[in-house]
Amino acid sequence: MPSQAHAASAIQVHKVHYDSPGSDRGGNSSINGEYVELKNTSRSAIELRGYRIKDQSGHWYTFPSYRIGAGKTVKVHTGKGSTSAGHVYQGRGWYVWNNDKDTATLYKGSSWADSCAYNSTKVDYKMC
Repeated sequence: MPSQAHAASAIQVHKVHYDSPGSDRGGNSSINGEYVELKNTSRSAIELRGYRIKDQSGHWYTFPSYRIGAGKTVKVHTGKGSTSAGHVYQGRGWYVWNNDKDTATLYKGSSWADSCAYNSTKVDYKMC
């Protein structure tokens, strides 16, 4: 059962794809194979400017201007790329999400909005 704070957040962590396919050798396509997917569960578009995602090690990503449609998702890729519909990029040169356990925490400004923890090496992603 979701907590009241969880239920109140229209933007939720939907999926964490923490172990990109293949060997973790640091190529941009491999780094972009790990991402956090957020979902807008409301019936209205929401501006994500100022929303932030953090891992347990303290790596932060703050959204620039990005509008997510009602019921839509956006993948926050770790590596470099150009923002497009459903995709934004942190611009990092190395992996963020641990391949065994970590927590993706979403903040709206400085307030907690949602989180998703995983603790498994059996699969490469966690649906939240």
